[in-house]
Amino acid sequence: QVQLAESGGGSVQTGGSLTLSCKVSGWRSTWRKYCLGWFRQAPGKEREGVGVVDSNGSTAYVNSVKGRFTITQDTEKKTLSLQMTNLESDDTAMYYCAADFGGEGGPGNCGPWDDLFEDWGQGTQVTVSS
Repeated sequence: QVQLAESGGGSVQTGGSLTLSCKVSGWRSTWRKYCLGWFRQAPGKEREGVGVVDSNGSTAYVNSVKGRFTITQDTEKKTLSLQMTNLESDDTAMYYCAADFGGEGGPGNCGPWDDLFEDWGQGTQVTVSS
């Protein structure tokens, strides 16, 4: 069973930086095909994808964060990270990591789509203020 736990959220001023981390328990090295992602949900809004990384290390981001956010994975430590720079007030949200191991997700089928992911963390809050 896969469990995900986010950390690193907090309050930051506009233009600042923050790095979120997601510890993935139950990550098996035998899983060759997978998709990992970051999502966020702002108050009163629907959850939206931020970006993903697949088992080949390829990443993809939504337009609103391109050039500002970077996703990395550490398969040794079994963690997923989201480095956020030049933060804006619109980035304020609860941030979630998600994983699809052994399912449909993987190279060629890995994107910021809710229904692709089976496992989700509890979220970590990011607040950006001026």
